[in-house]
Order: sequence, then C-alpha cells, then structure tokens
Amino acid sequence: MSVVIDWNAFLLVFVAALVGACAIVGFYAIGLRLLVRSGRAPVVSPAEFTDAITVITEKDLRRAEKKAAKAAKKSPLTAGEKRLALVGAYGCFALCAAAVASGIALIVIGH
Repeated sequence: MSVVIDWNAFLLVFVAALVGACAIVGFYAIGLRLLVRSGRAPVVSPAEFTDAITVITEKDLRRAEKKAAKAAKKSPLTAGEKRLALVGAYGCFALCAAAVASGIALIVIGH
C-alpha cells in the first residue's frame, strides 16, 4: 500500500487558506479603522471572567467612553466624510461576513 500526496492540491488549499485569512483580517482591520474614524469607537462593557483575565471597572469604562466621545468631537472630518467612513466600515464588515459564509458554504456544500 502506497500513499500518494497530490502536492498541487495541497499547495492550492494552503494558498487559498492563507489568502482567505489575510483578506478577512485585513477587511476587519480596515473596517474597524473606518468605524473609529467615523466617530463611533467601539467601547466594550466589562464582563465577568475567571481570575486569569483582568476586568475593567465601571469607572474605567466611563472614562473610556468619555475619551471616545471627546475624540469623536475633535475629528477634523465633515459630517459627510464621517458618514462615508461609516458606510465603508459596514461594507468591510459585510465583506468579512461574506468571506466567512462562502468558506463555510464551500466546506458544507462543496464536500
């Protein structure tokens, strides 16, 4: 019994996975940057975790929200530019979701 590896297929899957991962991470990073640029910096409220993770206090959360609101007011962008950045951010997030959904569809349907 001999095992034969199709190296071309292996290389094709490797490149597709690498390009897909870079695209998802890249579009998410650009979307997050555009979201912050539009004046809607995401602030995550504290959650209860195990002792291994430090949880921020309510005071730190309020301070972060205040800092994000202050930074949004100081933005040099006009209202139209902020709206365009927000639309671009949502577009990038939609591309991320489409890439993940198409990958899942390839696994489920293509298999």
